[in-house]
Amino acid sequence: MSNIVLIGMPGCGKSTVGVLLAKALGMSFVDTDVVLQAREGQKLQKMIDRIGVDAFLRREEETVLRLNCEKTVIATGGSVVYGARAMAHLHAHGKVIYIRVPYQEIERRLSNLATRGVTLREGQTLRNLYDERVPLYEAQADAVLDAANQDIERTLGKLVRLLGEMGDA
Repeated sequence: MSNIVLIGMPGCGKSTVGVLLAKALGMSFVDTDVVLQAREGQKLQKMIDRIGVDAFLRREEETVLRLNCEKTVIATGGSVVYGARAMAHLHAHGKVIYIRVPYQEIERRLSNLATRGVTLREGQTLRNLYDERVPLYEAQADAVLDAANQDIERTLGKLVRLLGEMGDA
């Protein structure tokens, strides 16, 4: 079984469902945000504030390019889709699943936007970011999981069924 790569907006549940999916399938789990934080010795938001969005995106891509995983569920940072080389690397070693959640639900879930480590450029709103990223997620996805108005258990069940249909679970 190849890797399973989860992409989507911050707050869509990549990390939470990823851990449970890995456990259910007997796979390893890695969260690229956690790997990046450990590598840099700093939380994401502090890093973004210190080096800026563009430098952060380069470091995120470098972190993903260094991944050498097999049979792993990989929860990516929401901005990974900006890195063409990172996405090519992830596609080469796994199936990419976009966890789609409507904007209103993302907005509700991200009450801690100022400290969350979201790559918002100066003057950019969460809505702008969402509208910019959705087409990128859709273009990169091998499959889309609609997780609107669902608890984590239902999302996990749908994801396991989707992977089964794809021949990966």
